[in-house]
Amino acid sequence: MFSSLFFAEAIGLLGAALGAGIAAVGAGIGIGQIGGSAIEAIARQPEAAGQIQTTMIISAALVEGVSLFGVIVSLLIALGVGG
Repeated sequence: MFSSLFFAEAIGLLGAALGAGIAAVGAGIGIGQIGGSAIEAIARQPEAAGQIQTTMIISAALVEGVSLFGVIVSLLIALGVGG
């Protein structure tokens, strides 16, 4: 009985860690694509660098915010909050 409870808790923690990792990797890929596209756009049109840079920073912040929500949900699952 004790070992099955331990196993279920371990699987829950593994799932939470996997969810947090996937959220972080997804954000990293997204921010990398945003940065690459911004550099390409600035190279094509240097006079619009300020506007492109502002748009890039706002987009990266939105992507990072979604990732933060994923990590918070994973922490809540790992800590057993709300259920």
